Amino acid sequence: MVKTLKDFDFSHKKVLLRAGFDVPFNDDGTIADDKRIRASLPTIKYLLDKNACVIIISHNGRPKGKFVEKLSMTKVGERLEELLGRKVKKLDDCIGAEVKRAVDMMRPGDIILLENLRFHKEEEENDENFARELASYADVYVNDAFSNCHRDHASMTGIPKFIPGCVGLLVEKEIRMLSLENPRKPFVAIIGGAKADKISVIRNLLKKVDKLIIGGVLANTFLKAEGFDVQSSKCDRESFDVAKEILSEHKDKIVLPTDCVVADEFDEEAKSRNVGVDSIPEGWMILDIGEKTIEEYKKTLETAKTVVWGGPIGVFEWDKFANGTREIAEFIAKLSATTIIGGGDSAAAIRKYGLEDKVDHVSTGGGASLQLLAGNELPALKALE
Repeated sequence: MVKTLKDFDFSHKKVLLRAGFDVPFNDDGTIADDKRIRASLPTIKYLLDKNACVIIISHNGRPKGKFVEKLSMTKVGERLEELLGRKVKKLDDCIGAEVKRAVDMMRPGDIILLENLRFHKEEEENDENFARELASYADVYVNDAFSNCHRDHASMTGIPKFIPGCVGLLVEKEIRMLSLENPRKPFVAIIGGAKADKISVIRNLLKKVDKLIIGGVLANTFLKAEGFDVQSSKCDRESFDVAKEILSEHKDKIVLPTDCVVADEFDEEAKSRNVGVDSIPEGWMILDIGEKTIEEYKKTLETAKTVVWGGPIGVFEWDKFANGTREIAEFIAKLSATTIIGGGDSAAAIRKYGLEDKVDHVSTGGGASLQLLAGNELPALKALE
């Protein structure tokens, strides 16, 4: 069992907080979306209230072991300082003599933000000496970087070998919401998007759900497996056999599109029309669900007490093909059910339509949430057991 913040006395302790501050930047170097910084504020405030010295570590982007100025944590530190209303001392490295000196001088309530972990290749290599040096700065390790919990990296799985650790409030909530141990029934899941690794999510959810709605490229794959000619629609060919097997075993639970919005090319301004899945014009491709399918999906969802949504239903980045994703997102937001949105594109869709505050949980991790929904163990959580 993974320990939580309540299992430790943090008073006058140095705490190494692994945060998930992997944020996108605008062209002018400003932070485009600070949601991941905001997501760890409750844990940071908890530690400060307990009179801890807080040393924050994180990565940003993929600098491949080299210093990349635009991926520095400097702007993150400035934004964190604004959000907390107190001083955050940002250092120019994450290991070395300067870091040790600064940490040794810390007093309870102090906050230090170390430089991007991935400026050192040893982070992604899970180098033991790198993890040992990071661990040497603190008494306790706290993992609040859910978005990185599926990574076997030094700051995620290496540090807990050297000092005791636990999960922060964000990771604790993510585990609670995404483990789906006792979901209220009826339980309906929507799985969309394109990734083939969602097949394992579908397999795991079928053990728990009453209905499973499939959308996006995955739906094309299942439609083709059912014998429909999806023409030029994108499919995951490697999953055909598995899709056929799943359909033969769980056809009563699976809800597929009956009509769709098709386009004559993959382009934002392409010609489009609404057709049945059995009458897609030659050479055309499915880019969204159709009007009839939207109503069928809503009917499946209207009595649900638990809804999990992972992956968009169409090419929602283009307004012309976003209707299905938008309609279903807005419908979910009105339900009197526990509503859980996986990270990645489905989280982006919920934010695009301003619905983040109208659902119960929007995950901060795409890959990590997929792994939990698939019933897989997350390496960073295993390391804390």
